[in-house]
Amino acid sequence: MKLCGLQKTTLLDFPGHVAATIFTGGCNFRCPFCHNSDLLDIDAPASLSEDEVLSFLSRRTGILEGVAITGGEPTLQPDLDDFIKRIREFGYQIKLDTNGCRPDVLKKLCSDGLIDYVAMDIKTCKERYPAVAGIPFFDMKHIEESIDFLKSGVVPYEFRTTVVRELHSADDFEKIGPWIEGGSNYFLQNFVASERVLHPGFSGYTKDELRQFAEIMVPFVGHVALRGVD
Repeated sequence: MKLCGLQKTTLLDFPGHVAATIFTGGCNFRCPFCHNSDLLDIDAPASLSEDEVLSFLSRRTGILEGVAITGGEPTLQPDLDDFIKRIREFGYQIKLDTNGCRPDVLKKLCSDGLIDYVAMDIKTCKERYPAVAGIPFFDMKHIEESIDFLKSGVVPYEFRTTVVRELHSADDFEKIGPWIEGGSNYFLQNFVASERVLHPGFSGYTKDELRQFAEIMVPFVGHVALRGVD
């Protein structure tokens, strides 16, 4: 495992749980608004060893309830399943953040009972996915396979979109809604600028504007809510 960061306590990253967040290195997307740009390169230096992370988690049993694994893109890690198994030995529940590019890995982790909750990014509507994900000529079949798998209800999950003023409009949500119709949870996360953004210059929407986008989604998804707005 290439482990590039550890947030020791979070009340936000794993819904309903006091958790730690582990950041893995390497991603196959290049979303221009990514706020973890230092984790994108597959050669991003690891800052923690597995033993260091596991030692910390062993000491926090009874205090923490879960572990959120994010990135980067965690499903690119070849030993992700073994790492999760070691974490679960301490009794933690596991949340996986993913862009949905590896449905084979996602299905295997879930079928093996290693994942308790999945958060999958929906970058935008299908037609504009390559541009917003930063990958020209991107093949959507893996994303669609992951969406369909999660909608089958094998594991609790959410879909989420980070909403960027310069990249998203109401038209995008008019198309995302029918695409993920039947999903259980969908969150609109407001973009927040930081020094770590891959390409600076983006901005978020107001709460009222985000609510208008959420209203578009309501007929298609069981539960729709906003995140990252005051």
